[in-house]
Amino acid sequence: MEPLFQIKVKCICCEESFQTSRVRPSLKKAIKTDSDFCSYFKTINPDYYVVRVCPMCGFASTESFGERLNDHQRSAYYEKIGAIWKYKDYGGERNLEVAKECYKLSLLTSQAIEEKDRVTAALLHHIAWLYRYEEDKEQESRFLKFAKDAYVRVYETERDSLSNARLMFLIGELNRRLGDNHEAVRWFVRVIHDKKITDAPMIRASREQWQYIREEMTGRGLELPEEMQQSGV
Repeated sequence: MEPLFQIKVKCICCEESFQTSRVRPSLKKAIKTDSDFCSYFKTINPDYYVVRVCPMCGFASTESFGERLNDHQRSAYYEKIGAIWKYKDYGGERNLEVAKECYKLSLLTSQAIEEKDRVTAALLHHIAWLYRYEEDKEQESRFLKFAKDAYVRVYETERDSLSNARLMFLIGELNRRLGDNHEAVRWFVRVIHDKKITDAPMIRASREQWQYIREEMTGRGLELPEEMQQSGV
């Protein structure tokens, strides 16, 4: 059985239909997952096929995008991207480089139509993962910082409609990965001590990362963040 199958998608921008590939559900089980939810797969990576790129107009979206565009969004897209797009079909098999092209095109699309911050944040985070796969630490860190900043904007503007615990944990974890342990601890402590949060896996993950930072900083003889000196978890 082929690992990929084709689905038909109607572009919400130009309204043309096109084919794009998906990975069969039986092959989507990860063999390893990083602490910020980056997954690794034995054969084919389903993340490579998340972005749907219209070959006619270049509009690149994911299932998290809105279901329709208003006139302002469509005009903005054509002004910034669509007007210079040359036909290109991304519907077949993708490698890492092609996946990066698709995600970056989707990021530009998201920014052009002013899609929600949570959509843009997820795209930035996924691009960081793609650089992680090829061990490009400089570019990974660059996009992790962009993603972290975008997640903070989501927390400030959309937190009432989203899973606070996962969002707060991610902000803490990206700070940790970027070397800002003090800021990371502040976010982990919020997850652990906020009585309104009942997401047990995220509370547990925050405790684990809090402890990891404590052990790492103690082992290196560094001064612990104030939150670690004042409270346990």
